[in-house]
Amino acid sequence: MYLSGESMSELGSFGKYELIERIAAGGMAEVFRARRRGLAGFEKILVIKKILPHLAQEKEFVELFIDEARIAVQLIHVNIVQVFDLGEIDGCYFMAMEYVQGMDLSRVISQTARSGNPFPIPLALFIITEVLKALQFAHNRQDEQGHSLNIVHCDISPQNVLISHAGEVKLTDFGISRAAFQLEEQHQVIRGKYAYMAPEQVEGRQLDRKTDLFALTIVLYEMITGRRLFKRKDKNETLRRVRQADVPSPRDYRMEISEELEGIIYKGLKRRPEDRYADAGEMLMDLSNLMINEGYRYTNNDLAAYLRDLKAGNTMARKSLGGDSIQRYLPPCVVVVVAAEANRDLFRQTPPVRTLSELNEQWTEAVVSNSGTIWEQADGSMLAVWVARSGLKTGVQRAVRAAISICETTRGSGFRPCIGLSPGVARISAETQRPEPGWELAGPFYLARWMMNFSAHRGEIILSEVAKRQIEQKTQQLGQISIQKNRYINLYELSVR
Repeated sequence: MYLSGESMSELGSFGKYELIERIAAGGMAEVFRARRRGLAGFEKILVIKKILPHLAQEKEFVELFIDEARIAVQLIHVNIVQVFDLGEIDGCYFMAMEYVQGMDLSRVISQTARSGNPFPIPLALFIITEVLKALQFAHNRQDEQGHSLNIVHCDISPQNVLISHAGEVKLTDFGISRAAFQLEEQHQVIRGKYAYMAPEQVEGRQLDRKTDLFALTIVLYEMITGRRLFKRKDKNETLRRVRQADVPSPRDYRMEISEELEGIIYKGLKRRPEDRYADAGEMLMDLSNLMINEGYRYTNNDLAAYLRDLKAGNTMARKSLGGDSIQRYLPPCVVVVVAAEANRDLFRQTPPVRTLSELNEQWTEAVVSNSGTIWEQADGSMLAVWVARSGLKTGVQRAVRAAISICETTRGSGFRPCIGLSPGVARISAETQRPEPGWELAGPFYLARWMMNFSAHRGEIILSEVAKRQIEQKTQQLGQISIQKNRYINLYELSVR
C-alpha cells in the first residue's frame, strides 16, 4: 500500500509525538512509527495512525471515527492492539497505538508460501485461537449500564492480525475499520477487502459478531489450504462467490486436515449467520478441544521461533538448543507413534517359544512392511513412528495394522503385549531425523509410552480418541486422563483376540 509523494505527511514533530518512520499507507490512513519523550529520559515507541486528509473532510466519517475510537480505547486486552490516545492536530485526526514489533499475518503467509512449505496447521490454529480471544473480549464488552456495546470489527483479514517477534498475536484497527464501513453503509458503497467479507456484509444487511467469525474462518481456511477461498481477479466474481458462500472441501487441498477441523471450518462459513457459531467463545472451545485431541501443542515461543525462521529466509532453519550450530527443521508435521513392550505372562504355564531378540525381528518386519520407521529398539521394546505425509487417516491405519501384527506375534510367542498408539505433531530435524532434544518425554511420544504402560495389565492396544476416529475396527472406551483443568483425553482399547 502506498500514497503518492504529494499526499504523504512529513516526518518529524507532530504535536507531542515525533514521527520517526512511515510504516505503511493505504486508503484510510498513514501509519508511522513514532516516539514520545518524557521526564528523566523517558521514551516510548508507539504507532501514530493519521487519517487521510480527504476523509478528515468527511464530517460523517469524522463523527463515526471519533465514536468508534472512544470504544476502541476501552479495549484493553493482551490480544488487541491498545489505543492510547485519540486527537486532532491542525485538522489531522489521529490515533496513538501500541507498537507491535514484528509482522502482519499476510506477510507470514506469503513468506511461508515462498518457502515452498505448507502453513503448519498447529501454528494456524494457535493464531486463530488467539484472535478468537480478542473477539470474545470485544464482542462481550458492555457500557456502564450493562448494555452491550455491539462491537463488530468489520475488517478481519490477515493484514489486521499482527504477530510480534515474541510470538504475541494481536488484532488491530477496531475503531477505524468500523467507522469506515458505517460510512460506506450510509453511501451504499462497498469498498475494502471483498474476499474477507461475509454474505450479509456485501448485501448490506445487519452485521453482528458472527460476521467477524465468518471472516476469521476465511483466514483459517486460506492459511491451512494455501488457496484463496473467494478471491478472484474480477471484483464482481469475488462478490458473487462471497454471496453464495460455496466452500470447497479443505481436505481436497491438504489431506492431513482432519474431518473434525473441516467441520469447524464449514460451521464458521455457513451462509446464514444463524447457522454459524453463536459467538467467539463457542468457536474457541471447539478449536481448543480439537487441538488437544489431535495432539497439537503450540505456544507463543513456537510462534516466535517460526518468525525467526522466516526472518532468516529459511523456514527450516532453527538454532539447536545446545549451542550455536544450525540444524534444519521441517515444518511441524503429523506423526503417529507406537510404543510396544513384551512382558512375561505370569499366568502362562509354558515358557515362551521365541526369544525377545527373535520377537524384535518380527516386530521390525511388521513396522517396515506398513511403511513405519523404528526410532528406538531394545530386546522386547520398540518405538515406531509414521510421518503422516499421506494424511492422518492413512498414517493411523498403517500404524494400527502394524500394532495388531505386533500384538498377535507377541501373544503367540508366549509374552504379554503392551502397546500404546498416539497421533500428534512433531518438528523433525532434516539432519538427525528426530525432533529437538527432549522429544522422548513430549507430545505423542510421551503419550504413547504412557498408554503402553497403562496397557500392561490388559495386554491389548490402547489408543487415543483421535486415532480411534481414523479406523474401522471396533474399540471400547476405557476412560479419560486429565491433562489440563476441564480438559481431558479419552482412551480406547482395541482388542486383538
